[in-house]
Amino acid sequence: MYKVSLLLTTYNSMQNLPITLESIQEQTYAPIEVIIVDGGSTDGTVALIRQFADNSGLEVKWISEPDDGLYDAMNKAYRMSTGDIIAVCNDRLSEKESIAVFVEAIQKAGEDCIGAHSDLIYVEGDKQIRGWHMGEGDIRQGWMPGHPALYLKREVYEKYGLYDTAYRCAADYEFMVRFLKDRTNRLAYVPRVLITMFYGGTSNAGLRNYLVSFKEGYMALYKNGVKHPLLITLKRTWRVLRQF
Repeated sequence: MYKVSLLLTTYNSMQNLPITLESIQEQTYAPIEVIIVDGGSTDGTVALIRQFADNSGLEVKWISEPDDGLYDAMNKAYRMSTGDIIAVCNDRLSEKESIAVFVEAIQKAGEDCIGAHSDLIYVEGDKQIRGWHMGEGDIRQGWMPGHPALYLKREVYEKYGLYDTAYRCAADYEFMVRFLKDRTNRLAYVPRVLITMFYGGTSNAGLRNYLVSFKEGYMALYKNGVKHPLLITLKRTWRVLRQF
């Protein structure tokens, strides 16, 4: 059995964290470990984390201390993890079998498969903002897997490194570019909504952040030696807009 590490990063997250933790506790899959890196919350988040760690019955590791932003926190969480499969989990697992389905997809795809991804939806409260049908594709054509719905073998991080904290909005995209640009790594695709994402992520928080994300997406491609980075970035933007 693969051990799955779920990486959570929090900061004053009382609005959504209870939903995430409840969906984790409902999962049918085992073994899992929950790694929580909190940035020094002051709104009750730390008390909630402590309660979850003490009472969930799951393997939980957590810290609360200042960090240098989201991607620094994600790197900290990875370093605390011990799982064979790594997933960033700051949203809601849509089904009780979500983790089991991801793991089964990886197992069925064979040893050369580095991970699995699925469809997802974005919600604001009870309202669905957009659905994201991922499908399969080529990152050089503007396609990318949804990072919140991406489960990767640990070896991917060991080979390609962690998130580049020089990026403010697009370190997750740059990370994916690193291991997908040469089309030598294979992801299993699950055509089901396994993740419900809370709308308002770093790249969705207003026009200014979106422009930063656009620029950083271009730089991620350019830095990794991918040809025609501007054209690919425009294609990626069009794919995103079509999901609304």
